[in-house]
Amino acid sequence: MPFKKLHADIKEKLESLEITIPTPFQKASIPVIKSGANTYCTAPEGSGKTTALILTTLHKLKFEVVGNAPRAIVLAGDNDKAIALNDAFFKYTRYHELRVYLADEKLHIDVLKSEIFEGVDVLIATPKILNKLLLLEGISTSQLKIFSIDDAQFLTNNASYTALMAATQSLNKCQFVLYSDKMYPALKRFEDYFMKYAKTVAV
Repeated sequence: MPFKKLHADIKEKLESLEITIPTPFQKASIPVIKSGANTYCTAPEGSGKTTALILTTLHKLKFEVVGNAPRAIVLAGDNDKAIALNDAFFKYTRYHELRVYLADEKLHIDVLKSEIFEGVDVLIATPKILNKLLLLEGISTSQLKIFSIDDAQFLTNNASYTALMAATQSLNKCQFVLYSDKMYPALKRFEDYFMKYAKTVAV
């Protein structure tokens, strides 16, 4: 079972949330993502994709605080979805020292930069904000381990697609995981760029 092979602190948190049985999607995807491969994850809404994203991100970071630079980036399609993702992470990181930071579009970029500088483990952002932070050297990506994209169908939008392509060109080598309801041609094109040798999990 995928949950049994997760970090002990994560398993404890799952028990406290009374989550004991993985969904079919989680059962199929978590071992593949844990292997370190770039992964396309496609499944319909309600399959447990966001939970799988959170669990594999926390597992990749060994659920611990290290340094100041983000070791995980989670991309959302818009600010409301970024806020919802931040809330979803909070269920797992409440009472834990792991630092999850929401780069809220409503805040001035200088505020975001100064707060990120204080130390972040997981950075949640939209493509537009991530791009701005990278252009203004507002984040270091030297320690980045995993880059996840939630509900990646928003990347079929040209502006988001272009922003992501610009952002990934300045990232160090890390694992990329894309979650979407189905495979879109725009997402498949990433195989020629940062999704090399990607595995696909489809449920």
